[in-house]
Amino acid sequence: MEVDMENLFTPPWLELPPEITSTILQKLGTIEILRNADKVCTTWRRLCEDPAMWRVINMRDNVWDMLEGYLEQICREAVDRSQGQLIDINLEYFGSDNLLYYIAERSPQLKRLRLLCSYNVSGEALSAALKKCPLLEELHLYHILIGKESIENIGRSCRALKSFKLNNQVFRHPCIEYDEEAIAIAENMPKLHNLQVVGNKMTNEGLEAILNGCPNLESLDLRRCFNVNLGGDVRKRCSQQIIYLRRPHDSTEDYELDAGMHDCESFDEDYPSGFSDIDLISDDDDYYEFSDVSNYSGDEEMFFE
Repeated sequence: MEVDMENLFTPPWLELPPEITSTILQKLGTIEILRNADKVCTTWRRLCEDPAMWRVINMRDNVWDMLEGYLEQICREAVDRSQGQLIDINLEYFGSDNLLYYIAERSPQLKRLRLLCSYNVSGEALSAALKKCPLLEELHLYHILIGKESIENIGRSCRALKSFKLNNQVFRHPCIEYDEEAIAIAENMPKLHNLQVVGNKMTNEGLEAILNGCPNLESLDLRRCFNVNLGGDVRKRCSQQIIYLRRPHDSTEDYELDAGMHDCESFDEDYPSGFSDIDLISDDDDYYEFSDVSNYSGDEEMFFE
């Protein structure tokens, strides 16, 4: 009896249809694919080089034990492999202005961008980069330094934007009222269906501006927006216009970050979202220390327009 030695030693996973194997590989995440999966065999390598594999780039796992420069290198390789087909990218706990511009320059079909705790990304670079992404529909930002002007520019560049999340840390004091971000959203993002602004310092004035400027808004998350008072006419308007409303004091148990109250805050009038050039060190001694929020030296290349 003749034995087919080639088939005898063929791993069973190689017999799977390519589309099923691709689906399985995508569940590994970007980092695991580039570090390990595409080195397993020629079949997997070929699938991992297919631009369709890189329409979604998700860099959220196993980042803590890696240098930021290495993570950016992996991200750039993934973007290159997409060959312009990238539609959805998620970065957590790393990123820079230059990386963001690299992504935008090579991703004209981008529809979703999520940045979580990417502290080296500035609002100016974000708004400049997104001029290259007119098809963007979802922009989700968590603890990203971004001001009124950047929000305005993003809204003007991304006219198809339907979902916007601008979530901040929540601090116990001081109680600052600030509506300019809300007004910028209202005046420049009229097609929004979903808005999440956890920890924002808007008042009822900002909320009313959003209700007026975003007539298609269906989902509104105001958790930890403690300057908003959902009573009287405002409550009535929200009940009439908003299908899914999360109120300032609603539970944050299902929120993906720590939304607890912090004891102190870095702030000034230019950075109402909880970031600043001035870091409050001690409440008792009124002592302040200036910090360098810009991580760039004079010889680094910037991509602002």
